[in-house]
Amino acid sequence: MVTTPELIDRLSSSLAPVRRLRPPLLRAGQWLLLAALVVALLAVLNGARPDLALRLRQPVFAASLAGSLLTGILAAIAAFHLCLPDRSRLWLLLPAPAVVLWLASIGYGCLTDWVSIGPDGVRLGSTLECFATLLITTIPSAVVLFAMLRDTARLYPTMVGMTGGLAVAGIAATALSLLHDLDATVMVLLWNLGAAALIVVLAGALGRRKIGRTAAPPIEI
Repeated sequence: MVTTPELIDRLSSSLAPVRRLRPPLLRAGQWLLLAALVVALLAVLNGARPDLALRLRQPVFAASLAGSLLTGILAAIAAFHLCLPDRSRLWLLLPAPAVVLWLASIGYGCLTDWVSIGPDGVRLGSTLECFATLLITTIPSAVVLFAMLRDTARLYPTMVGMTGGLAVAGIAATALSLLHDLDATVMVLLWNLGAAALIVVLAGALGRRKIGRTAAPPIEI
């Protein structure tokens, strides 16, 4: 049986210096700055969609763009709060209003744009360009985000992973809306709703397997 003084000595002798984490808002801001740089680089290399100025004057498009952007921002803030043990799980609800706005505006746009699909349908070239944009936006943002979260999200790994995935999905959808013409219903559902659902599900699974695995082993007494 280990006495209390011996237990204290064992714990104190194996302590390693710990660097204090930066505030969640600051860490979220750093990640969002990286995501913004990726989107800006794509805009410089490939250019924005030619009808962007016109589309921004349309309430439905503006609402969809604002919803996806706010989803990315608020979900990132929520993820960095949820990874801390002293924060409430109610932070999970922070991006909820933005998600509702995003999905509602997409749904309305699908109903109004259904009859505007041309006889040629969606060109394969546009599909490949959109897929490339999605990958370029998603992969570096997701890798950096989970690298920032992996050592701190030990209590709620799935919750943090899914919220982080939602942040990546929101930023990716914003990039697609700014850089590509996604007026067709099939394209909107595939890249916005489909990509968001896929990223969130994969992030949740990755969060449970990878983030949770970093928890410290128990001390044998």
